Amino acid sequence: MSTSLEHVARPISLTAPSGIDRAAHHRLDEAWLAAAWSHPTTRVFVVSGGQVLIDDTPEGDTEIVMTPAFEAPVTETHRYFLGTDENGVSYFALQKDSLPGRMDQSARPAGLREAGLLLGHRDAALMVHAVALENWQRMHRFCSRCGERTVVAAAGHIRRCPGCGAEHYPRTDPAVIMLVTDEQDRALLGRQVHWPEGRFSTLAGFVEPGESIEQSVVREVWEEAGVRIGEVSYVASQPWPFPYSLMLGFTARAISSEINVDGEEIQEARWFSREELRRAFETGEVLPPSGISIAARLVELWYGEPLPRPTTA
Repeated sequence: MSTSLEHVARPISLTAPSGIDRAAHHRLDEAWLAAAWSHPTTRVFVVSGGQVLIDDTPEGDTEIVMTPAFEAPVTETHRYFLGTDENGVSYFALQKDSLPGRMDQSARPAGLREAGLLLGHRDAALMVHAVALENWQRMHRFCSRCGERTVVAAAGHIRRCPGCGAEHYPRTDPAVIMLVTDEQDRALLGRQVHWPEGRFSTLAGFVEPGESIEQSVVREVWEEAGVRIGEVSYVASQPWPFPYSLMLGFTARAISSEINVDGEEIQEARWFSREELRRAFETGEVLPPSGISIAARLVELWYGEPLPRPTTA
C-alpha cells in the first residue's frame, strides 16, 4: 500500500511547517530572554487549562489573541519562550489559572480540538507547543527522585530540583495509531467503550518499555481486536498533547480477519469496504474520526478522498 499523503485533500493537523524557529539555544540565555521580552514586536498569549483565547479577523481568519509583552498579565515564573519567526518576532506563552477577559467580548476560549482546525499554521504550532508545556508543568511540580518542589528553568523547558539537583524535561509518550487492512482491502475500525454510539476510528495504543513501534502496532491490534498483523508501514506523526503524546501513524496489513475485541478498551470492531463505509458515513450510522486527529488522515489515505459527511438530518 502506498504511504503517500499527496492525494489527501487536507494535511495532517498540527504538523504543517509553521515558520517558527524554536531557537532552543536561547532558552538558557537570561539576558537574551529579557531583551526579547521587552522588545516592542514580541507577542504574548495566555494558556490556561489547555485553552487559549482565539478571535476571528476581518479577513475571515482565526488567530490566537496576542498582546505586546508590556500589556501581558504578570507572572513571575510560568513564562515560556516558544521561538521566533522569520521576521525576528519572539513569541511567549504565559501559564495562568484563568484566561484574561476581553473588553470587546468577541474573543472566545478554545482548546486544541477546536482551535487546531481553525488556526493558521503559525498559531497552531505555537498553541500545541504552549499546551504541551502547560500540561507537563502542571503535572510534574515535584522531583521524582526526592520529592522536593521543583522550579521552572530554560524558559519553561526544564524543571530543576533545588534539593538534589536533578533536572526534569518535558514528557512525551509515544503512541501508535494504525489503519489496518485485510486481503480484501477492507479497513478495520473500532469503537472505544466510552465513545458515543456510532463513533468509529482507527486502533491505537501506547508503546510499552523495551518495545519497538512496529512491535507495538502488532501487539495493540492483537490485544484490542484479536487480529494478527503482518506488514507494518510508517506514514507520519502528529503531536498530540492530550496530555503529552506523540502519535505515530501506520498502515498495517492483517494476516487474519476474525475479530475478537477485548471488551475493555474496544467495545466493537468491524471490517469496512469503501462502499460500506461511504454508506455508513452518509446515513449517520458511523460517525467519522475527529477532524483534527491523524486517524482521519489515515482513513482518508485508504479511502482515497476526504471522508463523506452525513446527508440526512
